[in-house]
Parts: sequence; structure tokens; C-alpha cells
Amino acid sequence: MSAPPLKKPVVTEREARQVAEAAREQDWRKPSFAKELFLGRFRLDLIHPHPLPADEAVRRGERFLAELREFCETRIDGALIEREARIPDEVVAGLKELGALGMKIDPEYGGLGLTQVYYNKALALVGSVSPAVGVLLSAHQSIGVPQPLKLFGTDEQKQRFLPRCARTDISAFLLTEPDVGSDPARLATSAVPEGDDYVLDGVKLWTTNGVVADLLVVMARVPRSEGHPGGITAFVVEADSPGITVENRNSFMGLRGIENGVTRFHRVRVPAANRIGPEGAGLKIALTTLNTGRLSLPASCVAAGKWSLKIAREWSAAREQWGRPIAGHEAVGAKISFIAATTFALEAVLDLSSQMADENRNDIRIEGALAKLFASEMGWRTADELVQIRGGRGFETADSLAARGERAVPAEQVLRDLRINRIFEGSTEIMHLLIAREAVDAHLSVAGDLIDPDKTLQDKARAGANAGVFYARWLPKLIAGPGQLPNSFTEFKHEVDLSPHLRYVERHARKLARSTFYAMSRWQGRMETKQNFLGRIVDIGAELFAMSAACVRAELLRSRGEHGREAYQLADVFCRQSRIRVEELFTRLWSNTDALDRKVVEGVLSGTYEWLEHGIVDPSGEGPWIADTTPGPSARENVHRPVR
Repeated sequence: MSAPPLKKPVVTEREARQVAEAAREQDWRKPSFAKELFLGRFRLDLIHPHPLPADEAVRRGERFLAELREFCETRIDGALIEREARIPDEVVAGLKELGALGMKIDPEYGGLGLTQVYYNKALALVGSVSPAVGVLLSAHQSIGVPQPLKLFGTDEQKQRFLPRCARTDISAFLLTEPDVGSDPARLATSAVPEGDDYVLDGVKLWTTNGVVADLLVVMARVPRSEGHPGGITAFVVEADSPGITVENRNSFMGLRGIENGVTRFHRVRVPAANRIGPEGAGLKIALTTLNTGRLSLPASCVAAGKWSLKIAREWSAAREQWGRPIAGHEAVGAKISFIAATTFALEAVLDLSSQMADENRNDIRIEGALAKLFASEMGWRTADELVQIRGGRGFETADSLAARGERAVPAEQVLRDLRINRIFEGSTEIMHLLIAREAVDAHLSVAGDLIDPDKTLQDKARAGANAGVFYARWLPKLIAGPGQLPNSFTEFKHEVDLSPHLRYVERHARKLARSTFYAMSRWQGRMETKQNFLGRIVDIGAELFAMSAACVRAELLRSRGEHGREAYQLADVFCRQSRIRVEELFTRLWSNTDALDRKVVEGVLSGTYEWLEHGIVDPSGEGPWIADTTPGPSARENVHRPVR
């Protein structure tokens, strides 16, 4: 007898946290530079000397990049994709022929077997000509079918699906629902066991690639029943299965060519052989996939930074104001310096994190998340500064510029396209909480029971004893370190001296750890509600990580005779800019308006300030805030259009 279909779950805040906690990787089997950084330990040995790819990986990667560059220059018209809000089928077909769908898939299954480093270089190259094409390839390989199968699939599943993904079939990842975003405990799509199949019912929202996909990774909740432990579970689903309807192709402020839609499942039968991993492992599979999958997003930010720097250089030399090029004016020059230094740091963070992922010597779950967080925020700022440098022309569309006889520079489009990165694959706010949870893992491991209201007095006493031992060893190490010794890190001292920056990172990693410990002592169980404080802690860690990566990359380039002097200059400027941001963040840990903000929010929600909204006309249309997702057959036309 089959299990009954699920009702939409009603989940408490505590239950939601428990689901998220159960999906985490619980153990740290490998070292992590970023984890150590948050604990006040500056383990430069984990990232320096900078890890490098194998010679064969370089040859294979460079060969493909050369082919891809020619394809981008001759076959992809980014302006056309922006105008028509669609990637032409012949472009997709060409990418299939090139093998771009299988960049990360092992050659055993027909893929190219590129490293993470070269996969990201390829995404940056494609994304520079059309961000929409970059998203198509990234969503297919970073979070679509190939990556979860690579990590968790059976041999039979890999043999069945990976050759298709490598050459012919586009895949998509379906987790989000109209009423479920970063809180998967409330996931409503059900997968009810029936014989040798599961029957899927539900609605998925923002299914990137979903409109054109051939294969789907779907997260659905299996009800607990005899022989079925249940829980959120991952499935590979054929996109043309009976009962699947793509009900809408969504439109956005940016990335106008992406195929993102709403997908409804009505009694869709999926063979049990298509389940990825055991029942209940879906969220862990999704989060583990994202550990490296998130690194594809910084690639687009690096591409945007490089392009912004090119346009800023060319435009600022050509445009004159008050008798000289605008680059000669300090107000504009500061923006150009920010773009150049930040782009150098973005590439340093991306390449370091990617190479660490390729080597698989380190646990990079925090590094990958920091790379995503830092790149999405700083990439957006570089594009915003470019628009400001361009002035009115930055706000004008490329088509309009061309129509009146000027160079068609799509600065406003890049700004729009980059905006989603602060939301994609974990919003900045969610990334703050996710990283903060990992950053305080060591503390919770020894003292978590002390602040858990469900633990007994005996549990708390045991935790108190364990915590006493841990902190007696840990806290004294936060008092002094090599950051206070003037001769530390002298291998980074050349024409430009980067050693003071690394000493700064070491000192402030200890300060960061002390601040975290003090906050936990002060707020204890309420620490998880101090989201702004945790966000600032994480942002400090991101800056310290970026400074470290920039210095290590500069030394790598110097040692190889590749623009080393200039790299040192850029790393120096970035670190000086970053240190100013770090000092401000440390100040705002304890000097802020968080408490006052909470009172204002209460007033806004209670209507106290409703008078402030008077004098406008709301142009919003009618309709519910969240669309109805009641299970059942679709009443809409199926707009699914696989590219053949």
C-alpha cells in the first residue's frame, strides 16, 4: 500500500534549524584555511606556496579555451541575446558540438574533464560575451545533473546520464518553490513511493534551464512509511515525463536570455533507480554540490571586473573634462583604482579556491562560500563604479548609444546582470548565516549543549567541562602571534612590501576570534538572533581571506616572472583598501544601530509609520503575494522547448 500524499508542512523555527543542521557535513576531515582563520589561526602554509594545476591539465584547459574563444568571437552575439531575450538554438547546438556541456564531466563519460580552475576560466570567457550563456552552462554543470551524480551517483546512473549531459542533454536543478526559498524544511513537493516508482506532485519556481532542460535534478519530500525512512530526497527526472508542465518562462531585470521557469509536477512517475543517494539525503547532496558549485558564480564576477577595468581605462583616457582626461581627476581615479585592485583580488580568491578544490587536500566549504559572498558583493560594486565613471552614458543602453553613433558599451546591462549574484545560490544574508554557522562550529562542538534548552543538567555539566578544557588551551593562543613580529612573512618583501598586510591578517584573525568568543559569552543562546553581528564577523573573514589570496597570488606571479611587480602593486592597494573596510566592520560590531533598527521594524510592521507612505500611487498589479501551489493537473500551456 502506498503512503498518503503529503500535506504542506508547518514548520517551527526550531524544526527548520534542525533540518538545516542535519543537512550539514558534520565532520572536518581535512584542513581548512578559512575555518582556521575564524578560529584566530593564520595557516598561511595551507595556501602558500600557491597550489598549481598539473601540466597536462593546463595543456588540456588552454587548448579548449582557445577553441571556446574563437566560438565566442564568431558565433555568440551578446547584443542579439539581450535584445531578443533568448539564446539562439544554433548557439546551443554549437556549444554541444564543442563539448562545452561536458567541461566538468570525466572523459570516461564523454566529457572534457577540465579542472575547476579551467572550468571557471571558460565560464568567465563565455560570460564576458553573454552572461546568459554563462548561466546556461553553469546551471547545467555546477548544480544540474552532472555534479550531484559525480559526487553521489551510482555507477549505473553515471553510465546512463553523464554521456547525455556531456554532449546532448541540458540539465536543471529544482529546489525552490513559490513559498520555499532558503528554508527547505517547508519543502512541499512530494515523492510518494508506489511499487518500484515514486510519484511526484508539486510546483517548482525559478528553475534555471528548466524551460529547455532534458534532465532535471528534483528535490522532493518522501513521506515516512514502512520501509521508507522518508525526508527530502534527490531524483533525476526526465523533463518530458508525462505530468510535467513548464507553466511559465520568467523574465528578469537582468540575464534576459536565461531559460528560467515554473515547473509543475502532477503524478509524475520516477523510477526508484533514479533516486540519488538514500531517502532523506537530498539537502546534504544539494549543499555538498554547492560547496564547489558556488565557485562558478565568482567566475562571472571576475569577467565583469576585467571588462569594467578595460572600459574604464579606455573611456577615462578618451573623455576630457576641464582640460584633461577624466582619469586625471582624483574623484574618478579613485574609482579606477578600486576596480583594478578589486578585480585582481577577485581573480586571486577564485583561482586559489578553485585550485584548492582541484587538489582536494583541503575542506573548502567555507572558502567556496566566502568566494561567492565576496565576489557577488564586490563584483556588483565594480560594475556600479563603471556606470558612475561613464556618467549618463553608463545609464544609456548599448543599442541607444549605437543608434546615435557612439560605441555600444553595455555598462547598464552588466550592472543589471550582476545584481542577481547577490541572491543566486544563497543570498548575501543567507551566506552570512551559513558561513557563520561553520565558523563557530568548533565552539558549538564543545559548548553547544550549554546553550541548548533541550539538554539536561547532566549534559550541560559535561559540556561545561569540555568547554573549559578547550578554551583553556585556545584562548591564550589569541594573545600573541607572528603578526606582532616585524620580521614575519619577509618572503613577501620586495620592491613593494606585502609582509605588513599578512601580519595585519594574522593579528586581526586573532581579534576576530576574540570578538566571536566575547559575543558568544555575552549572548549565548541568543547569538543566533544577532544576524547583523554575525554578518559583520563573516564580512571581516571574507576581507582577510581576500587579502591573503591577493598576496599569495602576487608572490606566485612574481616568482614566475608574470607581471610580478604590477601584481605586488595591485595587491598592496587592494590590501590597503580592504584594511579600511575591516576597521569599519570591527567598529560596527559594537557601535551600531541594530537595537534601534529592530524598534523601527516593529513600528513599520504595526503601521506606526504608515503615514510616511502617503502621497504616492502604487503601480503594482493585483494578485496574491505568493502564487497558489495546490497540487493538481496543470491548466496552462506547456512552454517546455528542448533544444535539439
